[in-house]
Amino acid sequence: MKYPFLSFLFLTITVQAIAQTSLKQQGTTKQLYVHDKPFLILGGELGNSSASNSKYMQPIWPKVKSLHLNTILAPVYWELLEPEEGKFNFDLVDSLIFNARKNDIKLVFLWFGAWKNSMSCYAPAWVKIDQKRFPRAKDKNGTAQEILSPFSANSLNSDIKAFGALMAHIKKVDAKEETVLMIQVENEIGMLPEARDHSDLANAAFSKPVSQKFLSYLKMNKETLLPELKEKWAKNGSKTSGSWEDLFGKSLATDEIFMAWYYADFINQLALAGKQQYNLPMYLNAALNYKKEAKPGEYPSAGPLPHIMDVWKAGAPSIDLLSPDFYNPDFKYWNDLYVRRQNTLFIPEIRFEQGVAAKAFYAIGHYDSMGFSPFSIENGDEKLNKEISGAYKLLNQLKPLILQNQGKGTINGVLFDKTNSKQEVRLGDYIFSFSHDLNLGWSAKAKDENWPLTGGLIIQLAPDEFIIAGTGIVATFKPLKDGSRAGILQIDEGTFEGGKWIPGLRMNGDQDHQGRHLRIPEGDFSIQKVKLYAY
Repeated sequence: MKYPFLSFLFLTITVQAIAQTSLKQQGTTKQLYVHDKPFLILGGELGNSSASNSKYMQPIWPKVKSLHLNTILAPVYWELLEPEEGKFNFDLVDSLIFNARKNDIKLVFLWFGAWKNSMSCYAPAWVKIDQKRFPRAKDKNGTAQEILSPFSANSLNSDIKAFGALMAHIKKVDAKEETVLMIQVENEIGMLPEARDHSDLANAAFSKPVSQKFLSYLKMNKETLLPELKEKWAKNGSKTSGSWEDLFGKSLATDEIFMAWYYADFINQLALAGKQQYNLPMYLNAALNYKKEAKPGEYPSAGPLPHIMDVWKAGAPSIDLLSPDFYNPDFKYWNDLYVRRQNTLFIPEIRFEQGVAAKAFYAIGHYDSMGFSPFSIENGDEKLNKEISGAYKLLNQLKPLILQNQGKGTINGVLFDKTNSKQEVRLGDYIFSFSHDLNLGWSAKAKDENWPLTGGLIIQLAPDEFIIAGTGIVATFKPLKDGSRAGILQIDEGTFEGGKWIPGLRMNGDQDHQGRHLRIPEGDFSIQKVKLYAY
């Protein structure tokens, strides 16, 4: 479908002397800046095919807007952008940008180019059918996979031309408005069903000495390498020259390191070419191991996973963030791994299920996450929509405070289930003992085998004053000073309007258990401001 009205709209835009979206350091984290102001992504990712038809998208816009999100993560498909080699069609891109502006929503574009979930299913037909020009990755038996080999210069150059054309177009139509905030380069890169490509091109690369660029990184960062890579290198003598097996031994782990380096090199060249056209922040997302003990090849190997983060940092310095996609448990475990190496957390994709609200509060509060985005946001049922809407409504109000405090040690978060139902947080002169609301035993749900995920965040406003927001949490208080006790001066439930605190109910009596605790019941969403004193 053509959008003739878009041509007039975009022709009126000038791009001279415009400050584009960027990342800036604040304390221990990076923040996304849009129009020279920090921005927190409260997002939702569309299902894979939803953005492939502009008519299908029309009822989705008001639906997602009602969820209080401020950003949609939307795919851009190579097969539809360049259906014939060298002939580009930006109608879908322009429609997304136009409708996002109309609905006051920002965009993060996901480039479904050479790879999507390991496979090359979004490559155009003219790429897929010409396997001589665009060779496939192969297994040990020589069987071709539905995966373009990253060792092919033709595949890289064609991907670069398409991606570069996309970035140049976004700059032309959007540099002034800054509707498009970031770019995800490819999607969940990884090798299957083995740890590495065994094509002729790959085997030739494997027989060569390890890249001097990678060796320089190893030597420069020898003392600070992450333990997963450091141990493998040290086990073989921390050599500074030789083949991949000389440095890391003969194993599937070595195959994965080798493959990660060449994936990273491909992506680095692709991202650099895109940034030359329009220098937006760019990130990679990873399909996490479905079980920790899985061997390379049993999961999408060599992607931007935490155990090979150093390989990606060395090989793809043009990538700004490495980000986890969540379809497995151990939320805390994986996030802890992704904030190493000064990597700022961004969660671009997470299963849309019970608990997303609690995880959003926790990721943003505890890990200073740049943003959060449930997958297939347009397909949530009534319960899920209510949950994410409740969280985003509060987080939208809290954005100025969150952004002011991230990276400074004055914000934190908590996350609870039945197994992990208590957590201590130290802020200012107090210890906060948080727990799951069902620990009180006041609800019949407390007897259930499983408890719903609950969580929240806390922000310090002053030495004795704090904001606590979330769902299903209880907090008690203790001064750090020995021999004293903490009392509640007041708790107010309220809202922020235009950044100004508007107190509502005074939460006293039964609501604070006669001065014993602050409580947000399970199923409710609330912002409460508490003032404490010591006696």
